[in-house]
Amino acid sequence: MLVLFETAAGYAIFKVLDESKLQQVDSLYKEFETPEKANKILKLKHFEKFQDTTEALAAATALVEGKLGKSLKKVLKKVVAKEAHEQLAISDAKLGGVIKEKLDLSCVHSPAVAELMRCIRAQMEGLISGLPPRDFSAMSLGLAHSLSRYKLKFSPDKVDTMIVQAISLLDDLDKELNNYIMRCREWYGWHFPELGKVVTDNLAYCKTVRKVGDRTNVSSTDLSEILPEEIEAEVKLAAEISMGTEVSEQDIGNIRHLCDQVIEISEYRAQLYDYLKNRMMAIAPNLTVMVGELVGARLISHAGSLLNLAKHPASTVQILGAEKALFRALKTRKDTPKYGLIYHASLVGQTTAKNKGKISRMLAAKTALAIRYDALGEDTNAEMGVENRAKLEARLRQLEEKGIRRISGTGKAMAKADKYQHKSEVKIYDPSGDSTIPSTSKKRKFEEVEGETSEQGPVTPVVKSKKPKKESLTEEQETETAAAETPKKKKKKKDKKAEEEPEEPKGEEEVSTEKKKKTKKKKVKDEEDE
Repeated sequence: MLVLFETAAGYAIFKVLDESKLQQVDSLYKEFETPEKANKILKLKHFEKFQDTTEALAAATALVEGKLGKSLKKVLKKVVAKEAHEQLAISDAKLGGVIKEKLDLSCVHSPAVAELMRCIRAQMEGLISGLPPRDFSAMSLGLAHSLSRYKLKFSPDKVDTMIVQAISLLDDLDKELNNYIMRCREWYGWHFPELGKVVTDNLAYCKTVRKVGDRTNVSSTDLSEILPEEIEAEVKLAAEISMGTEVSEQDIGNIRHLCDQVIEISEYRAQLYDYLKNRMMAIAPNLTVMVGELVGARLISHAGSLLNLAKHPASTVQILGAEKALFRALKTRKDTPKYGLIYHASLVGQTTAKNKGKISRMLAAKTALAIRYDALGEDTNAEMGVENRAKLEARLRQLEEKGIRRISGTGKAMAKADKYQHKSEVKIYDPSGDSTIPSTSKKRKFEEVEGETSEQGPVTPVVKSKKPKKESLTEEQETETAAAETPKKKKKKKDKKAEEEPEEPKGEEEVSTEKKKKTKKKKVKDEEDE
């Protein structure tokens, strides 16, 4: 039986001298207590040393992933293929399947083989001759560092710090450019104010000012490289009738220097944007496809890194950048914002105002998946992003068309469900309360009844009751009812007196006001007589 043993220095192939010892798994370690005992069981047949750390890293990564590396394949063909009838003991069952498939060698992996590998590792320095312990420890340390870097995917292409700095610098450049251009237009506007209205593009304005200088030079300057023919003709016509003030050559020199700064910053901004675009496609291709370079870079910058952004749920990605509005809405118990930085994505921008909330929610869900795929996945292609964007665009078209689709080529639209509306109880207005006939008071009714009784003679007073009217009462009942109503009349007379009493002071007040008017008239007459 042959044994394949991998080390940081190279591949070692041992020949098992006594296979009967391998059957005693529990006591196998006793046979490897000293190098002398170990050499009685195993013998080194071949040792393939790695040339450098790069080859060692390639071999180690291939073993970790269960693949057959070039150097291992070469060793097995050279050494083991000669003794193809013997079995090969290996530590990884997955690697054994690959070796058996490609080289047609019978491989063995069992608990006894695993215990044998541990014993070989304990007496490795004694079994492998010609390898100093100091060199072996240095090789192990170098391979460990290289393998750790590989495991962590430490690559300059995957550093998202550059994106954070680039997008921050791009925003700063935009602010500075706006300030410089505004200052340039205002400064040169004193000398040639009409140019600002004719040339609207900022970069073309600065190039024109730098080339022309004084407005008297416009007629003799060729601006065809900067401006179209129509605008150039307008500029030359406006220069002849300009209302601007005269400025010195020193002022024109300073304005030209400012224009140079604006042009240089604009060129650097275009270069920085291309750099940011390339970085985004290298680090987060799916995120770039979904929301664009600038929005994706701003999301990464806001979260701090691509990995931090991948930890956010889709609902947080949707409102990332609108934290103030969110907490203000929660505090005042109003509607929370529907979108943050994701609002500037092209998919949200091309929708109607009614569907912006729906599209931003769906885009945030797909973007969260794309971010996680970019941050944690091994592939660097943008297939997932393209597929999800196509789905979103199809959904957007469906929303814009309000769900109308064709059924089997008949051209009929699908039945559309009506919007739910809450139907409350309808209350009908009662017109009976709109009567214009004045209602008679109880007092007037009572006086009318009294007048009728006095004309007709002594008649028994009418007693109101809810029950239907009965037939004529007996004489005794009439006398009792008449006696009962006499105190009521007395009470009503008292009420009348009480109502008349407060009216008396009103009369006194009227008399006093009349007296005052008379005295005033007398005074006026006396003054006229005098």
